[in-house]
Amino acid sequence: MSYYVTTPIYYVNAEPHLGHAYSTIAADILARHMRQRGEDVFFLTGTDEHGEPVAQAAQKLGVEPRELVDLNAPKFKELLPQINVSNDFFIRTSDPQHEAKVQEIVQLVHDNGYVYEGTYEGWYCPRCADFKTELELGPGHTCPIHKITLEREREDNWFFKLSAFQEQLERLYSERPDFVRPQARFNEALSFIRGGLEDVSLSRPKLTWGVRLPWDPEQVMYVWFDALLNYVTALSYAREGADLTDRFWPAFHIIGKDILKFHAVYWPAFLMAAGYEVPKGMFIHGYLLMEGHKMSKSLGNVLDPFEVIERFGADALRYYCFREVSFGQDGSVSAAGFEARYDSELANEYGNLASRTLAMIDRFRDGRVPEADPDPDLVSGAGGLAGVEAAVCGLLDRAELTQALEEIWKRVRRLNRYVEETRPWDLAKDEGEANRLDQVLYNLAEGLRVTTVLLSAYMPETGDRMLDALGVDRREITAFGSDGGGQSIEKLPPLFPKIETAAA
Repeated sequence: MSYYVTTPIYYVNAEPHLGHAYSTIAADILARHMRQRGEDVFFLTGTDEHGEPVAQAAQKLGVEPRELVDLNAPKFKELLPQINVSNDFFIRTSDPQHEAKVQEIVQLVHDNGYVYEGTYEGWYCPRCADFKTELELGPGHTCPIHKITLEREREDNWFFKLSAFQEQLERLYSERPDFVRPQARFNEALSFIRGGLEDVSLSRPKLTWGVRLPWDPEQVMYVWFDALLNYVTALSYAREGADLTDRFWPAFHIIGKDILKFHAVYWPAFLMAAGYEVPKGMFIHGYLLMEGHKMSKSLGNVLDPFEVIERFGADALRYYCFREVSFGQDGSVSAAGFEARYDSELANEYGNLASRTLAMIDRFRDGRVPEADPDPDLVSGAGGLAGVEAAVCGLLDRAELTQALEEIWKRVRRLNRYVEETRPWDLAKDEGEANRLDQVLYNLAEGLRVTTVLLSAYMPETGDRMLDALGVDRREITAFGSDGGGQSIEKLPPLFPKIETAAA
């Protein structure tokens, strides 16, 4: 089976921040998990480099747009290894191969009869690069996202016949109730469709920075259609000499809620117009908030992920983002919240479980995991290890990243309780309990293997270190009890040193 996952592509009019990292890590967790399941995975991210926001930012700096995008795009690319992201390709919409494919597809839409010339008048937000309907406006004709007063613009341009897809989109939403997740976002998109679709601008006559329309080179393509097409165009040139479209399309999209309308309404309609299959689905996440505001370049208030990575490692940041805020909802993040999760969960619960397990196997069994059977007390009951892999796979099939992480963490806590219940240090004092000690140590090592394999998508560096220390070669997801023991372990320094230690 193939699995194609994408992030939004990011505007290069300023520096990358935690919001960009959040979407990208989410897609990376899904990509890594699916690879563990043996899927044929393609994971795409990249930068959105055309349109008015970029042109305006360049003008303010007194440089050409090309100069600005060439300066900023590498910063987004450099972010990826810092946050342990395993993307298969990085697309830039200024790539000539992307531009040529965009022109080919938009010509198809034109030839299929879904484009016409007209005059547009409406409220335009230059930062969203979007015309707002009256219903979407904030008080005083403002943009509800960027809080700026909008001007009414009028221009002659080319239109896409979005209204022609009213029935098809309603049918898509009726037949595919999981097309957009979570449910609240599905309802929002469907409500927008049922409100009546109006045709939308396909081009901008006043701009020069963009992809030129093949039938009217005086106009450039409206940035949103150019940007959305990246998900298709990348497959045509990501591998030299190969077109991967048939192998991987359609895609599963991870996006933020501010771009819901474009992905959930415009995008499937545009694909239908070009004769392409609609996406496999999409998951819409909320905002990471500080003091109640979305983190953004224009509002400031940006939490710098790089300081966290420098002090605590990328895995700790990756874990925190999806543990603290339920994926799909808005939620607050803070330095205090990060430190609390790091100390109580990563250091005390998971890190301590790892240290104790390895130390006891080393001390009581000369560093070799005993061969034994699963303990029925650990297999079933609250937080039992039976079926954890199926539960996590089911949740991640629906991109429920936080709920899947909670399922894993329940087992981490159960294993810690198991240590306290069985007291291996007491069993070691009684030769008559040798078999029971073997069973306990095997179950701790096997439980640690199962939870660590599942956690590896979230914390890849930690997963590799822990599994190497456990003497486990395989990284694929298997059931509790499927590894029989017998392997040698290695000692490991603390995976998550306490914050006082880390800061020293």
